[in-house]
Amino acid sequence: MQDRNKGDGAGTDSCSLAPIAELIDRLRIDCPWDRELSLADLRAYLIEEAHELAAAIDERDPAAINEELGDLLFEAVYVARLAGAELEEIPLGGAIRTVIDKMVVRHPHVFGDEKDQAGPGSAAEVAAMWEQRKRNSGGERSALDGVPISLPALVGAYRLGQKAAGIGFDWDSTEAVRAKVAEELGELDRETAGDRASRSAGAKARVEEELGDVLFAVANLARHLDVDPERALAAANRKFRRRFAAMEAELKPGGDYRMEELERLWERAKRATTARARRELRG
Repeated sequence: MQDRNKGDGAGTDSCSLAPIAELIDRLRIDCPWDRELSLADLRAYLIEEAHELAAAIDERDPAAINEELGDLLFEAVYVARLAGAELEEIPLGGAIRTVIDKMVVRHPHVFGDEKDQAGPGSAAEVAAMWEQRKRNSGGERSALDGVPISLPALVGAYRLGQKAAGIGFDWDSTEAVRAKVAEELGELDRETAGDRASRSAGAKARVEEELGDVLFAVANLARHLDVDPERALAAANRKFRRRFAAMEAELKPGGDYRMEELERLWERAKRATTARARRELRG
């Protein structure tokens, strides 16, 4: 995004968010672009910065994490400022105290009476107790509350599966989920049989529905395998980018390549990038 998050005199070693709030107040006075920003405008920036931070985490790049974390904090403070201007005041101190109080209440095995008793024996037990406390607090009307509709669909499917499992609605085993994936693939195969060009609008809608069911089942298979599907897919995307770039480097400008030749170059790129990755792992 545009470099609007950097400003003169904003550098500080303090952990306080006050300098960011002061910078935003200055921008809202002196910058015509910032004066016109609305809370709705910030929504896209907030999501973008969260994804950029996630990418930096995937790359395990400390410098990028530092920069992107700063950008995300900037957007979060900006949200508080514009919410105060458009809706009602949201003091940062109050927001910080609210989340701290909430975390303390939801970790009684750390801060409460349970700390002196035999606490949960595993991370899975802690997660189950966490979901139960959230429901008992009255903040959620449904077990699926707390999964934002705006989440990327793959993450949303994973989290919906987690929430449903919290009340016992889940497959008994990884093998059962794998069987469900196979079942959904079979249903997709039946809908995709025949000529694609001649499909009616209704048939195309059914294909889309069945493919969605496959992806939902795969997200839940990842959950049973204790794998974050978003992270796994992001890693696969990065791997594809590396291999495709290596393949492209072999192509001559304006060349007309048959699929067989591209496949040969792709396999060579796979071998080269895999060997390079192994050398990097060995240090």
